[in-house]
Amino acid sequence: MADKQSTASKEGSLKQPESSSGNEKTKLRLTIPKGRIQEKVMTLLGQIGMNFLADGRSYRPLCSDPYVVTKLLKSQNIPSLVALGRHDCGFSGYDWIVEQDADVVQLLDLNFDPVKIVAAMPEDLVGDADFKTKDFGRKLIVASEYQNLTKRFIERNKLNAIFVQTFGATEALPPEDADVIVDNTSTGTTLKHNRLLVVEELMRSTTRFICNKQALEDPIKRKMLEEMTMLMKSTLLAKEKVMLEMNVSKDDFEKVVSNLPCMRAPTISELYNGDGYAIKIAVPVKEVPDLIPTLVSMGARDILEYKVEKIVAGYDS
Repeated sequence: MADKQSTASKEGSLKQPESSSGNEKTKLRLTIPKGRIQEKVMTLLGQIGMNFLADGRSYRPLCSDPYVVTKLLKSQNIPSLVALGRHDCGFSGYDWIVEQDADVVQLLDLNFDPVKIVAAMPEDLVGDADFKTKDFGRKLIVASEYQNLTKRFIERNKLNAIFVQTFGATEALPPEDADVIVDNTSTGTTLKHNRLLVVEELMRSTTRFICNKQALEDPIKRKMLEEMTMLMKSTLLAKEKVMLEMNVSKDDFEKVVSNLPCMRAPTISELYNGDGYAIKIAVPVKEVPDLIPTLVSMGARDILEYKVEKIVAGYDS
């Protein structure tokens, strides 16, 4: 969390254009979601050279980059505040962007905190019937934190229902206080424990890095946002890959190279004694357990595996 973050050197600062100097330098106003996703986001930012120092009571952690001003906010508040220009950029769930119909630019999908937004009902209430056509004999109470998504759900399914706004713990309402809930779920375990049956999936959501259009019109801020996006993307991509290095004899070279699942083409250099080749490749982490035994069986030797910090594949990747 924020109070566990440490400072870092300013060598990792996002570079300002040379024309900027002194007080004229534009500071990027960044918002970070406070709560369960905060640590993941701050860790990722730390990996691109932006570290933070704050105590547990501060909503304004100090960023090691002197050109970035940071504030912690609830994820629900970030899309609308970024759209209004109160902040230049931030991180928020896609569900809240859609819920608020926020006019923001999505720069990067981090794939953090993947959830489904679903409508669920008590098992005893819905039974085996189609909830859309079943006659419940009364107005249904549909409860959710998502007002707009839920009202569209009611209208789309032509339900005879009343919407009730909730403020957390929505799954606790049925059956006494609500007939239907619209809520987010990652595994569905909480819904099952409360004997709730999913009757419709409204959408899927992950954490996004967003900014407003005004920030992109500012050349200084645009450059900073592009650099942040590139560095975060390369860091996230690197988590999916590892580097493998190996030596291969001339006789086995073609056989080994033709079976390598590298990103583009492997890096190859001739060994000092001219008796073979050294090969370096970036491969998907999930393929390594099967790949290494296969490479050994084809003649690869002296295999090294190590982590990759960043993979900058280019803007067209």
